[in-house]
Amino acid sequence: MTAPAVLLRADFSCRALVQVSREPWTAAPASGVTRCMLDRVGAELARATSVVRYEPGCRFPAHEHPLGEEFLVLEGVFEDELGEYPAGTYVRNPPG
Repeated sequence: MTAPAVLLRADFSCRALVQVSREPWTAAPASGVTRCMLDRVGAELARATSVVRYEPGCRFPAHEHPLGEEFLVLEGVFEDELGEYPAGTYVRNPPG
């Protein structure tokens, strides 16, 4: 059974304003990870922009980003198989 497509602030011709403190946070597929969706076009594998919280020491299973991936570390240090990224680091990974 596939998850239904989600359209959240999906009209990119319109301005969107999000106050994250007023938005719901939902559990991600990995334990210890929650996210606040800013926009989304699709199901779990989708074009999406989210604010993501990782509990200290938690792990997110390796996965692909067929359309690429961008992230900005706001607090703490994020680590993946390519390195460690302290707060203030922006990373853009190409599709794959």
